[in-house]
Amino acid sequence: MSNNNDDSNVLIYMLAGVGLGAIIGAAAGLLFAPKAGTELREDLGGKLKELKGKTEEWITEQRAKRAVEGATEELGV
Repeated sequence: MSNNNDDSNVLIYMLAGVGLGAIIGAAAGLLFAPKAGTELREDLGGKLKELKGKTEEWITEQRAKRAVEGATEELGV
């Protein structure tokens, strides 16, 4: 059981690192692109809203997954 938790933690940290790298890369790409300030702010706002939606969706999925795992442990399945 401990090994399974370690694997889950490694996967979570890896995904967090990949996500953070993608965010930094996207931000750098937007900041170095030749666009007007208002257009850049609109793009950044849209990307942030999209990221917020994806993050909330992922959090909801993880909470549901953990609830199911907790229920199966209680039931001994």
